[in-house]
Amino acid sequence: MSSLTEKDRPIVQLLLNTGTCPRCIFRFCCVGSQAPYKRPYKDLMKELKEFLKKHPEKDGTVCFEVADPPCKRIRLENLEEGPDDLNQNGVVKQIPLVNEDNTALESSPVKVCSVCLGILQEFCEVDFVKKVCQKVKSADYQFTSFVLSVSLPPQLSVRECAAWMLVKREIGKLGLSLAKDDIVQLKEAYKWIIHPQLSEELGVPADGKSLFEVSVVFAHPETDEECHFLARACPDCFKPAKNKQSVFTRMAVIKALEKIKEEDFCKHFSCPPSSPKNYCVALEIQCSNGAVFVAGRYNKYSRNLPQTPWIIDGERKLESSVEELISQHLMAEFKADSFNFTSSGREDVDVRTLGNGRPFAIELVNPRRIHFTAEEMKGLQQTINNSSDKIQVRDLQLVTREAIGHMKEGEEEKTKTYSALVWTDKAIQKEDIVFLDHLKELKLDQKTPLRVLHRRPLAVRQRIIHTMESEYIDEHHFRLHLKTQAGTYIKEFVHGDFGRTKPNIGSLLNRTADILELDVESVDVDWPPAL
Repeated sequence: MSSLTEKDRPIVQLLLNTGTCPRCIFRFCCVGSQAPYKRPYKDLMKELKEFLKKHPEKDGTVCFEVADPPCKRIRLENLEEGPDDLNQNGVVKQIPLVNEDNTALESSPVKVCSVCLGILQEFCEVDFVKKVCQKVKSADYQFTSFVLSVSLPPQLSVRECAAWMLVKREIGKLGLSLAKDDIVQLKEAYKWIIHPQLSEELGVPADGKSLFEVSVVFAHPETDEECHFLARACPDCFKPAKNKQSVFTRMAVIKALEKIKEEDFCKHFSCPPSSPKNYCVALEIQCSNGAVFVAGRYNKYSRNLPQTPWIIDGERKLESSVEELISQHLMAEFKADSFNFTSSGREDVDVRTLGNGRPFAIELVNPRRIHFTAEEMKGLQQTINNSSDKIQVRDLQLVTREAIGHMKEGEEEKTKTYSALVWTDKAIQKEDIVFLDHLKELKLDQKTPLRVLHRRPLAVRQRIIHTMESEYIDEHHFRLHLKTQAGTYIKEFVHGDFGRTKPNIGSLLNRTADILELDVESVDVDWPPAL
């Protein structure tokens, strides 16, 4: 028991007598070494009691040498006992810790710790470790490391506070002190014990930065109401939240404990905390993998295919979308729960995307499979392309979350190239449109188009047509190739949108113009890298 020193003896004695487990005693003795916590429970209890039996005082009470102040005695029994329970020296009579032959230790059942409610007892044992690992293995995830997430009942903070107040008060009589922040955190001690066991059983290391999370949620229904007095004492700390089932969250309880006065706390909660009858229960053992990101470029060859599902008033308008044609295969291969699709801009349902395609990225949420070779990604790309003649993808690859930022970086400053088939009401000759070829850096004022006003705020946006090149077809038709600032509404630039886009092709030609077909020929975003 080299981790404990003489100054710890009163804390050990006091906490043992009030139903605290050995590992919680180590925490209150500020033992920062991990090794003692990992020892078998029965060995720890035996050694703690052996530690207390060393150098006993002749009068049967425990007395220790302290450099400054002088040696004092510590009360060893229930603090509420009256004067009749004091011995002739004014100290509470000591309860025997164990029979001389240690038979009490061997035969008596382990009592539930009054501080951790069994977290550092039952849930550090091999049976629970195997239960967690069985859940992990049955979930069928790919992972090379893990991080353990533990959710503890909020009342544990109340019980720990009560135990701390008790210890602080008693060792204060010896001229000693114990800061609350010096106590080893319960979660930290628990992970010291269980991490090596999980690591050995799963065959991978524990890593705080791992994307694979094993989460355990503990509860203790027997003591659920122990936090409630805090809501009456500190109502400002407990405010309902939409995503929380109870106002008694761990953070709210901790905040209230920091705010409440010690005397008010002691009026409502016993110090030491009462002995529970039951251990905590593990309500949930769940696994999750961090998101995986896949990027590429897509071409859309259909004029009857939206980029994302087209649903109006709960009714689906078209049977599929670019997003779904790509993601359904990724979801199946990565075995993900869900996905989020994003792209560099979007095209209308009747607009094709040609050339090198439009950059896109898909976030696959909680994937079971995460490792793919370059060849496997190439095969996945081919599977997507073989599944439909409406789209094709290229440069399909795994990317990081940070890399997706390149797709959105300076999106408004990027350029896009279009090809538009234009109709005019009045007959035109080639010389009527040739002047368009000489217009450079044409500035537009575009009021939010009527067709998107339901989903975009009303505003006037300045956009630039960098270059135009006309291609005469007949008296009423010509093709217009445009290089524009990203975010330019091309359809509105052609027909004017009832004067909401100025200037427009109609006003420039002094006649009514409309757009019959539109193709995106290039999206000048240099991402993702070409393969």
